[in-house]
Amino acid sequence: MAIAASVVPFLFLFILTPVSPEDVFSVGVIPFICSVGAVMVRILLQAYRFRYFIKHFIGPNLSSTGKIMEARMAGEFVTQTTPSYVGGEIVRIAWLIKNGVSTGDAAWVATTEIIADVFAGTILAFIAGALALFHGGTFIGIVVILVTIPTFSFWFLVVLFSAHRNIQLPHFATRLLQRFLSTERSLRIVTSTNIALSDLCKMSRTHFKSRKSVKVFSVGIAMTFVAFLFQGISFFVLATAVHEHIGLLESFMATSASTALATLPITIGGSGLAELGIWAYISNLGGIPHFADILNDSQLSVVIAWRIATYHIPLVIMWICLMKITIGKGSITLRPRNSKKGNTSDDGNNIATNGENDTE
Repeated sequence: MAIAASVVPFLFLFILTPVSPEDVFSVGVIPFICSVGAVMVRILLQAYRFRYFIKHFIGPNLSSTGKIMEARMAGEFVTQTTPSYVGGEIVRIAWLIKNGVSTGDAAWVATTEIIADVFAGTILAFIAGALALFHGGTFIGIVVILVTIPTFSFWFLVVLFSAHRNIQLPHFATRLLQRFLSTERSLRIVTSTNIALSDLCKMSRTHFKSRKSVKVFSVGIAMTFVAFLFQGISFFVLATAVHEHIGLLESFMATSASTALATLPITIGGSGLAELGIWAYISNLGGIPHFADILNDSQLSVVIAWRIATYHIPLVIMWICLMKITIGKGSITLRPRNSKKGNTSDDGNNIATNGENDTE
């Protein structure tokens, strides 16, 4: 359903614009494959970063590198098919718990991944916005910076407060839940969440006081920056193929700005927003564009080809990974709380495991 919904914006583009499928694939087969390859390098780098964090924060013998990276890519499918890129953490935490990792350790690894992605992504978005302003792209520069500030501020405060005190859900969260759930269940969810947050904050204080952990986290962020660079390469090879005068730096900044705008919780996987963001950036947009300007721009076909190569093709691969860990032997499943099969955790999240442990 998510994949089908993400295709809808393209159908509108093909109907409402002069761009045809032939125009989109005029970039050529080899550049298209290279673009897919570049974005797969990004995805695999992020998957290997997951393995790197597990090795240093949990242990080197949790599972094979291939299975760990497969679980990371499965979670990425969920991330890429929800508004604002959220949800993949639940898959990764469930997979870690299924493999015998404590909830606190699993949540810590997932959180470090989020922080690495957010810090690298927002820093690049700030740079992209500043460069757009410098080159006269007033509108797109201001929009990118304004969209990025809340995300960066939220996670910066989370890191800052978790390093000094325990973070707990506000009191109104209980009253809000009670509007939809029973009092008993609301209290259970709030209590289990507060316990998990408390454990996470304790681990945050422990790790951020350790030079070794800070070094591991720094390496993870460096890997994230390299991953984002390959995202920029994925657009650069397509733009070069159709002789658009767009350099590697501009492609790097354009894809970073596109990612920032796609985090707005409006569409699934940022569909429509990502395309609009990268078009606005390479067009150096100085004001609110007219709809006709977008429709008649020659670069629109390249933008659409880039989105297909870097979103829809990898999405199929990540979906296969998700199916392998959710319906295969030793899969992770979501069961009703009173299910007699499997082992259902009692933390209010209804995460259960099924089958044998695949730990190697």
